[in-house]
Amino acid sequence: MITVYMLEEGHLRPVVVTRREDLPEDAFWVDLLSPTAEERRWVEERYGQALPSEAAVEEIEFSSRFFTDQDNGLHIRSFFLYEYPERPRNITVAFILNRGRLFTLRSEKLETFHIFKQQALKRRQRFEQPLDVLLRLFEIKVDQIADVLEGLHKRIEAIGTRLFEVEEEILETILRDLSTAQDINDQLRLGMMDKQRVLSFLLRSGHCPPERTELLNEILRDIESLAGHSMFLFEKADALMNATMGRINIEQNKIIKIFSIAAVVLLPPTLVASIYGMNFRHMPELDWPFGYPMAVLVMILSAIAPYVLFKKKGWL
Repeated sequence: MITVYMLEEGHLRPVVVTRREDLPEDAFWVDLLSPTAEERRWVEERYGQALPSEAAVEEIEFSSRFFTDQDNGLHIRSFFLYEYPERPRNITVAFILNRGRLFTLRSEKLETFHIFKQQALKRRQRFEQPLDVLLRLFEIKVDQIADVLEGLHKRIEAIGTRLFEVEEEILETILRDLSTAQDINDQLRLGMMDKQRVLSFLLRSGHCPPERTELLNEILRDIESLAGHSMFLFEKADALMNATMGRINIEQNKIIKIFSIAAVVLLPPTLVASIYGMNFRHMPELDWPFGYPMAVLVMILSAIAPYVLFKKKGWL
């Protein structure tokens, strides 16, 4: 799917493209969502801009994610949140700034782009150059990260409240919830690190005009503050996970203690039974009328004695 945006009096007007002839010559922003091979060819032929393959978009090397080509075109690959807010994960979006035009290439519908387009249709912001679109998308992305971190904080706080109030059977569920929270936080931290790399590259590359430098630095400061909060959540979730594992170990130790005490309680009666179960010829108690009741009584007393001792020491 191809959506082209025209710049009219500082505002964006979308044009949905269904054939090659629909591509306007003076396009301001060309957004490609899961384009077919034919749609990619239309854009390349119309604007003379080579588009990266899916494999190239997913490259993780720094030189493959941020670079300037021979035509002085700026190429950026950046992570954006997908499946927000249920279970965020990162999707790579390719940006190309060249000849006064912005190209974006993505494989999924992203909330960031949806929010941006809704705001653009309401004409809430004016644009002067394609870089403004890129920076605005990054601003929205940082706001999304902040919202997810806020929700994650509340989620971890709720887990911490439940941890010492639930039954043993719920501990495994809490452990899974904490693992999910840690995974979400890791995705957010990866996105913030990627954002810092992108903005730092923009500052160094010279493609960011002086009048946009302050906005870029402001976004960087926001990311740094969010990174600190993300680290706090990581440490809190890690502490809760250790506490959960401690509770699980305590419950398991209680079970093991019960078996250990049962074994000690039954050991003396077993010893008595073993002695009188030996087949020696001369055993005085064998001919004694009260030999059997005495042996049973000794076994009972020998079992009661360690039980009373353990109870007195508070081990039961």
